[in-house]
Amino acid sequence: MAERVGIVAVAQTKFEPRKWKERFQEMVWEVVKDVREQTGLGHGPGQIDNAVTCSDDFFDCRTISDAPIGDLVGAHYGPEEKAASDGLQAVFYAAACVASGHSEITLVAGHCKESQSDRNMITHCAFDPIFSRQVGLDYLNAAALQARMYCECFGVKPEAVARAVVRDRKHGLLNPKAQVQKAVTIEQVLNSPLVCDPLREMDIYPSSDGAVALIVAKESRAKKLCKQPVWILGAGNCYDAHYLGDRKLWQSASLKFAAKRAYNMAGIKHAKKELDLLELSAGYSYEELLFLEALGICNPGKAGNYIMSGATDLGGELPVNTSGGKLCGNPLIISGLARAAECVIQLRGEAGRRQVAGAKVALAHGATGPAGQHHSVMILSNK
Repeated sequence: MAERVGIVAVAQTKFEPRKWKERFQEMVWEVVKDVREQTGLGHGPGQIDNAVTCSDDFFDCRTISDAPIGDLVGAHYGPEEKAASDGLQAVFYAAACVASGHSEITLVAGHCKESQSDRNMITHCAFDPIFSRQVGLDYLNAAALQARMYCECFGVKPEAVARAVVRDRKHGLLNPKAQVQKAVTIEQVLNSPLVCDPLREMDIYPSSDGAVALIVAKESRAKKLCKQPVWILGAGNCYDAHYLGDRKLWQSASLKFAAKRAYNMAGIKHAKKELDLLELSAGYSYEELLFLEALGICNPGKAGNYIMSGATDLGGELPVNTSGGKLCGNPLIISGLARAAECVIQLRGEAGRRQVAGAKVALAHGATGPAGQHHSVMILSNK
């Protein structure tokens, strides 16, 4: 029987609007050094024997964005593989490396400095150059189109969408790594400046700089490296159609498929009852609702009422984004990595004032592409 795969260490920088004093190599070294110190591991035979990195050429303003951090992750005369666009995919890749026997211990490190560039200009380049770019599409206005279709299809009230922002901001106050640490009210969200109708300033995740690292190991090594490994029970991913017009934007078919695969692998039959917390890579307020429905937590159009009830607050039935989530500041590229890191911290009982009492099973989510084109779901447990 194959050994289980566990996460034995996690580290994050403080997320900030602009880390102008640090090059991205310095950010990466901060978190790599941290996870190495937590485990006592170096690089090479019998130590960390593989690395998976997450970065993006556009955001780094250079080609082969992983090349400058090769030495930092042990890839000088050693293996290193790159996953771009979604940090949770890098964890997925690392877990596959370990589960397959390719590696015993794999380091995962992701970084992004959104302050170096114009995020909307970069995401504009993800679209088809012949048809879609000509009308100026980027991730922001694609999200606005989806928000309009979702809310109008199900009659979702603006107050319910704003309540998700209020909850994440409240949780972010308890997370020292969160970039935005300021509580807001529903009225403040609804009265913030309109950016791309119907999305307002507080509906949109802020530009952010930061890095995250974690170490994945096979079970026999994991139990020796830390007192409480967090086990990867299941994972799934899925892409939706490339063109927005080929998709039903009021739902998220790719997230449904990704969740189904992860649930099946983990043996999850009733997600709402079996999960203790969720970390969602929601960069826009309405996605908090849409994603809960796609994950099977709520019926279509009902997530707003569920959030308004307080069920997703810390201390509620199913806490969501105890870290503060992406709306409190995480770079697009590594948001999924930050979600996984928070799940590990929670399952190890190290979350302090934001700790979910008795947390045993958590869901980490990653997303990328326009209007949530691609999704990754990972089920984690401390048992």
